[in-house]
Amino acid sequence: MPPKLVPVFEGEAMYRGAYGGRGSAKTRTFAKMSAVRGIDFAQAGMDGVIVCGREFMNSLADSSFAEVKAAILSTPWLAERYDVGDTYIRTKCRRISFVFVGLRHNLDSIKSKARIRLLWVDEAEPVSDEAWNITIPTVREEGSEIWLTWNPDRKASATNKRFRENPPAGAKIVELNWRDNPYFPEILNRTRLDDKANRPDQYGWVWEGEYRSVVAGAYYAKALTQAKEQGRITFVPIDPLMQVRAYFDIGGAGAKADAAAIWIVQFVGQRINVLDYYEAQGQPLATHVAWMRERGWGKALVVLPHDGAQTDKVRATSYESALREAGFDVIVIPNQGAGAAAARIETARRHFPRIWFNAETTEAGRDALGWYHEKRSNDDRNIGLGPNHDWSSHGSDGFGLMAIHYDQPNGAPPPRQPYSGRRNSGGGGSWMAA
Repeated sequence: MPPKLVPVFEGEAMYRGAYGGRGSAKTRTFAKMSAVRGIDFAQAGMDGVIVCGREFMNSLADSSFAEVKAAILSTPWLAERYDVGDTYIRTKCRRISFVFVGLRHNLDSIKSKARIRLLWVDEAEPVSDEAWNITIPTVREEGSEIWLTWNPDRKASATNKRFRENPPAGAKIVELNWRDNPYFPEILNRTRLDDKANRPDQYGWVWEGEYRSVVAGAYYAKALTQAKEQGRITFVPIDPLMQVRAYFDIGGAGAKADAAAIWIVQFVGQRINVLDYYEAQGQPLATHVAWMRERGWGKALVVLPHDGAQTDKVRATSYESALREAGFDVIVIPNQGAGAAAARIETARRHFPRIWFNAETTEAGRDALGWYHEKRSNDDRNIGLGPNHDWSSHGSDGFGLMAIHYDQPNGAPPPRQPYSGRRNSGGGGSWMAA
């Protein structure tokens, strides 16, 4: 195994794992070590199962079955001790069997597995917090362990938060990338170098274990890569003479409500300075207002999408009126009608070369922009169905609103005036006079 993984398997630990990019040999090593551990259990007279899980698994082809099988058959002393068939793997003494499951749709079946001696979750990045909460307590035999391997994707993922940012006490989890693998093949190295030269926006995520900053085919992938290369993701100070603007995408209260997002922006000459970003799910408006005041944005001009003027049928109020009562000047951008989403995207793309991001405070927002992509049909036609509505769409919609406000679309009616009637300073299109 790669030397960096040796300490991971030494001594006692309930949690063992590795994360990183492609070509590190982490999956093959954990597959082989799960087979080794199966022999250990059998020789100790233990009965039970080794559960190999992934978030999604519709068939054995989607599982770690092929990896475990290959690891066993490539090691003569393991092959002598295992019975490996087309659909099963078990020790010849039949004390230990491998079970392959999908966590997303088989949590109940996992709970029913008797005597789980080892749970190995491969490709663990997308496993939800709910799945971990249900799965972990099923591993309760004395001396049982939980292993996981994954390629990092999002800093905010449940797996990253649970096992990388704040790992359990005594966990043995390391980062492992291609350079840590002394057996890294030359043919794979040629692929790596090709990605580095021709797909730099994906290279760090695929090969270096970095969080994914952009998704292939995302609307803003190229623009974000250029912003990074041109040094426009850096420290951006506030200009004390220019209007601070807060662009909202409206969420709702409740655990299942859409997230609310806020971009804090200044228009300074021909530049758009993005100073801060906020996102929260299921929180009331008061929480968002408190964040703005705590961060020093209490005097910002609030810019809302058209639904900001809609009145709540129960409370007989709207975001617009509530924010005005809280002391903010407010503008509501009229509904742009059919094609509004496409207009936001294209306008934001056009203005991206003038946008500067404060690196430290806008990372979560940039993650959303880097993920925001088109939904495609599942048939052979692969037809574009417009923006995919997922976790990234809230921040991206607020970002698009900012671009629309900066550059008035042809034929669009002017927004309603701020509540105070004061004129705003700052650059931009003709809406800036409002």
